[in-house]
Amino acid sequence: MLNSTNRFLFLPFFFFFLISVPSFQQKCLASASSLHERSFHRPDPLRHFKNYNGDFDVRNKHYVASAAFTGVHGYAFACVWLLCGLALAIFMIVKYLCGGSVSLPCLNHYYLHIFFLLLFFTSLAIVASSFVLATSQKTLRRTEKLKESVVGIGEDALGTISKVIKTTNQMQFLLLPYNPQICASLNSTTQDLRSNSRVIRRFIDKSGQSIDKATHTSYIAHFVVLTINLVTLVAALVLMLLHWRPGFIIIIFCFWILTSLCWFLTGFDFFLNTFADDACSAFEDFEENPQNSSLGSMLPCIDESFSGKLIANIGYTIHRFIVELNTNMSVIYRLLGISEENEELMGAIKICDPFSGALNFSYVPQSCPQDAIRIGDLSKITCHKEVSTREECRKEGRFLPEASYNMAHAYSRSIQDLLDIYPDLQTLAKCTVVKNKVAEIVSHQCRPIRMSTKLLWSSMLSLSIIMVVLVFTWLVEALQCSGKPPPSICSRSPRSI
Repeated sequence: MLNSTNRFLFLPFFFFFLISVPSFQQKCLASASSLHERSFHRPDPLRHFKNYNGDFDVRNKHYVASAAFTGVHGYAFACVWLLCGLALAIFMIVKYLCGGSVSLPCLNHYYLHIFFLLLFFTSLAIVASSFVLATSQKTLRRTEKLKESVVGIGEDALGTISKVIKTTNQMQFLLLPYNPQICASLNSTTQDLRSNSRVIRRFIDKSGQSIDKATHTSYIAHFVVLTINLVTLVAALVLMLLHWRPGFIIIIFCFWILTSLCWFLTGFDFFLNTFADDACSAFEDFEENPQNSSLGSMLPCIDESFSGKLIANIGYTIHRFIVELNTNMSVIYRLLGISEENEELMGAIKICDPFSGALNFSYVPQSCPQDAIRIGDLSKITCHKEVSTREECRKEGRFLPEASYNMAHAYSRSIQDLLDIYPDLQTLAKCTVVKNKVAEIVSHQCRPIRMSTKLLWSSMLSLSIIMVVLVFTWLVEALQCSGKPPPSICSRSPRSI
């Protein structure tokens, strides 16, 4: 009778808890498959330049490819500039070998003008290179901070899920001898939670690696190119002051290559700016409506109206269960085999009900009266030892046979464990961790990261334009009045006729 009564009292709560988990997962899947508000229409080079019509998703190679393709203007100009340099070099070599003049008309009366132009644009390029280098470092720091926040979302969720899994495992251990059916359901729930943990872990690893790879590759590329550019610019200043013409050709060659690299980095920086804007827009959409956001598939959240009902129903079930215990405490004494004399020794016992009686059944553990006991301490009022006097039994605080005591302890401890993780269940059901982190990103990080990437792109574009003008100015300086051409190998000598 004791076993059946305990099952009658405890099964409704466990049954409701267990059936809530599949409903939660179905809602998550439904939210992940819903139509998203924001989608892109960009050429995807991996699909023969057909439009990518999906959403923001760092796990999707087609999204990454279409976003990277937004910097095509920089990549294209870099290639065109490189080809033009190659064509110019071939033209000058052929013309030189054929005896033609590769020099421009003498511009001696403009010598000072050209000199000051070279000095001005070289100095401007040095300042621009230094500014881009500093901006790249600042962008790296802000991107790393954003990555830590994004990864922190998953880490916090993993910590909460791990705590719930640990509790469910403990509940299985306690209840296995008395109710294998509930243990089997708890085991299924635990496996689902572990599966979700693996999904979150993959998201953390992939997102962290993708962001790290993009940001550090960008920073290293900027650092190497701009450092070489600064060294070359300083060397150009020295050669210009020494007026050593053979070195001009080497400087022009180096500048031409560096200008191509600058234009390529301009395209890549535009891609980073696009990616940052897409990510922040996705976070903003998620903050407004998690179920209709492109981040829903990566950070699934239960529907708010459903989660409110779920938590309220769980709270109501626990509340009604404890109310029934407190109302029928004398009946429970009889079911547990406690005599009237022992009942008098124990006195009136009230179990703490941590839920308010309102419609939402808010969890307020501090609202319990001082004379109330936690449901987990219910087993402490029982006794399974043979004692000689009532006073010793009263001090011992237990009044049951050992088998009944163990069962009461298992059920009461399990309910208490579930109450202990109830705030964590609320956090998971209401997606509190994710929403708080996303709100923090939108409020404090999106604007700085957008400004940094935009400033990096615009400053890199300015440097690229300056380098183009500087190369043309150096060409004018190197080719004017370069002297008579050498004898032509293309022309015939008179003796050969």
